[in-house]
Amino acid sequence: MLELIREPWPWYIAGPLVGLTVPALLIIGNKSFGISASLRHTCAMCLPANIKFFKYDWKKEIWNMFFVLGILLGGVIAYSFLSNPNPIIIDGNLQTELAGYGITEIYGMLPEQLFSWESLFTLKGFFMMVVGGFFIGFGSRYAGGCTSGHAISGLSNLQMPSLIATCCFFIGGLIMANIILPFILSL
Repeated sequence: MLELIREPWPWYIAGPLVGLTVPALLIIGNKSFGISASLRHTCAMCLPANIKFFKYDWKKEIWNMFFVLGILLGGVIAYSFLSNPNPIIIDGNLQTELAGYGITEIYGMLPEQLFSWESLFTLKGFFMMVVGGFFIGFGSRYAGGCTSGHAISGLSNLQMPSLIATCCFFIGGLIMANIILPFILSL
């Protein structure tokens, strides 16, 4: 059983399990799936300033904080006890392309040459972590939710704004991966 949990699950098992989260939340408590709202709840809990956006009854949404805590705890457990000891296999073409940008040490999910405290103070690292983080936060607020909320929950509820947001997420991802990212990596 433990070996089954350690292996990556195929899409036809993992996908429906993620997808079944939406009806489960709707049936159990009439709640919508999404993660970015938890940041608003955290700010409303910790910073009860006189800001209109944070003035609401966040206690009604405490379930979302437990949901996010469960995701975090699940990630820690998976990393600590269920990690695959085998090295990550990266396609040779991608390795060659990354080497052209000076990224040669790829030992984990995030290359340390891009995502480390030392690279944070470089132009490339600043754009990747600080500017990228800002755009993710701004975009999820501007779109009224994050990719999980729109693409999983909103689409399954047949919401037109979620379809538009999800299309924009994919278009933005294609532009980022094929135009902007190569430019940033060449800095």
